[in-house]
Amino acid sequence: MRTPNGPNVDSNADSVNKTINTLHVSNINVSLTQSQSDFLNLVQGQGYLELSRSLKMIHDLALYHLDISFNGVEKSALFDLKLLWEGFERMEENA
Repeated sequence: MRTPNGPNVDSNADSVNKTINTLHVSNINVSLTQSQSDFLNLVQGQGYLELSRSLKMIHDLALYHLDISFNGVEKSALFDLKLLWEGFERMEENA
């Protein structure tokens, strides 16, 4: 295979195929602290979908049913809630 920086690259099919699908890596070695592990176990036990629904409800209640104005800090906190519930929804889909 010809490259812009040189004449050829090793086009061994095995090495090419190993690098094609890197989006779905299931063997990630990450060390968790005890508190992180405890938290993830708690989340799993509670249920991703239930936590997602609860966070979405709190978000919607704060945003649509409270008569207070939101500044940047409150908007950021609501966005953080949205990130969490969407993350729990993705975890439920992949469980």
